[in-house]
Amino acid sequence: MRAVVFEAWKTFPTLKDIEKPTPGPGEVLLKVAGAGACHSDVAVYRDFEAATAPPQLAPSYVLGHENSGWAEELGEGVEGITLGDAFLVYGPIGCGHCVACSRGEDTYCSNAATMPYLASGLGRDGGMAEYIVVPARNLVPLGDADPIAAAPLSDAGLTPYHAIKNSLPNLAGGGKFALVVGLGGLGQVAVQILTALTGATVIATDSKADAMTRAEAHGAITVASGPDQAAKIREITGGRGVDAAFDFVGIAPTIALATSVMATKSRLTVVGIAGGKYEWSFFTTPYESTLTNTYWGTIEDLYEVVAMYKAGQITPDVELFAMEDALEAYRKLEAGELTGRAVVVPHLAR
Repeated sequence: MRAVVFEAWKTFPTLKDIEKPTPGPGEVLLKVAGAGACHSDVAVYRDFEAATAPPQLAPSYVLGHENSGWAEELGEGVEGITLGDAFLVYGPIGCGHCVACSRGEDTYCSNAATMPYLASGLGRDGGMAEYIVVPARNLVPLGDADPIAAAPLSDAGLTPYHAIKNSLPNLAGGGKFALVVGLGGLGQVAVQILTALTGATVIATDSKADAMTRAEAHGAITVASGPDQAAKIREITGGRGVDAAFDFVGIAPTIALATSVMATKSRLTVVGIAGGKYEWSFFTTPYESTLTNTYWGTIEDLYEVVAMYKAGQITPDVELFAMEDALEAYRKLEAGELTGRAVVVPHLAR
């Protein structure tokens, strides 16, 4: 089968033929419907190196941690799954028996350091291929919903959903304001989730005009980047500041922007993994405000994301690529040339 393989550190991936996998006990073979290309993939092959990267991410393996597909073959002991049905794949794979995993929080697995991989597509063969093998426990049914457009939701939907769900107490009640910083794949879905789940006024900001236009179409008030950015955001809130903010970039300037517009008793969640830092000060930090971070989400969250998708509350912007054009999808992702989430569709004709 054709697959996009990460073969060496600091090296662009390769499109090549590899052996079709076979499901083991407790696993399911999926015929891949769609696989999303994510900046985390780029970080793995472009930024990480053997000396500093988690050993679980060492090459080589098939990329792709945002996956959907149809059940094609069941491994030993798998029951309750009908061949041909469509599923979204919960990417994180923990030990399955610690306290965190028992809650479906595989991303926070207590035994992650001893696992051979972190997730499908992150240390273990992912979905940038014609087929993928997945633990049956990690499959979330899609019913009759389109699995191709759904593929990015396993990260680009799940990650903002988890962050927003944790912040819902800050947005309960009238007159609340939410801020979304960074309107890439995750930020665009975040605007939709906030609009569907809260009554808050959603403010969104980005350096790209087209990204802000798309956010406006989903109900956000947008503020362009610039020297008066923070002042304009505060003006929208009547000077009080925002009750919850979500930074999907995570560099020092975006964290600084968000912290500068927070209200008393607010919550800022840094979701973007760009390594930005923040210097805390008692006299400049709003009283009882919280600065936190999240990583991915739980499988319970993913079930709820799928429910929102099936209800039409989340509509991911996707740009489809045939398998033979998968490397072009990553090139465009790196160059910032995508208008939506890149989804590789193995059965799509060029």
